[in-house]
Amino acid sequence: MRQIFRKDGKSLIVAMDHGSNAGAVKGLKQPAKVIEAVVAGGADAIIANMGFAKRFASEMADVGFIARMDVSPTMIGKGHASHLVYEVEYALRLGADAVIVNGGPGIGVEEETLPNIAAVVDACDALGMPVVGEMSPGGFDSDPELKTIDNIVLGARIAAELGVDFVKTVYRPGFEKVIEGCFCPVVVLGGAKTNDTKSFLASIVDAVSQGGAGVAIGRNVWGNAKPAAMAKALSAIIHEHANTEAAWDIYQSQQW
Repeated sequence: MRQIFRKDGKSLIVAMDHGSNAGAVKGLKQPAKVIEAVVAGGADAIIANMGFAKRFASEMADVGFIARMDVSPTMIGKGHASHLVYEVEYALRLGADAVIVNGGPGIGVEEETLPNIAAVVDACDALGMPVVGEMSPGGFDSDPELKTIDNIVLGARIAAELGVDFVKTVYRPGFEKVIEGCFCPVVVLGGAKTNDTKSFLASIVDAVSQGGAGVAIGRNVWGNAKPAAMAKALSAIIHEHANTEAAWDIYQSQQW
């Protein structure tokens, strides 16, 4: 966990595992350059698929590595349930510092994903490997109306009860209820790409001020025109208690 969270108990995690669902997405077509940018900006850890981690091991050497254990439905697939495809020993062989598994409450999702999380926790506890539960009500890429604050609270608590070491989940106003209802650290996922950078930074300020232990963001970092600047602004919010204006100033002052 110390490879992911700093001494302040918080972390800037950059999710770069989108290729197993969306392919060669804009922003990740040249991963080495983007990894260099987010590391320079202050990323503490990266979420990556196994093939990505093998190919870019040297570029990721100075940050924590969270290994994706499952695959979600592809862009032309169906449903919202992710399927477990790797054993924990493989993540260990690649030098992972933690593993991550998708899950969420909801019909057609919880029946598969919650047992997946439990199985991974069981295997990881025997090996000393931390587990991240990525919880989204209704499952991966589910309908926005399912992502109410009450459903987010439900999903985070279920993951904690199943034994994960920390939770990655959706941010909504009232996020303090998620923190109050979950007895392990909670980081905020980035969600859909936005072009309103300042408003996005403001939402992260709110999430951290309400008890979030940091973020696990992908498209709004590597998909930004200035990924290093975005990482630096987010790091200032998470580790230096920067407010929205200060973070925005940091973002604007950086060239890349």
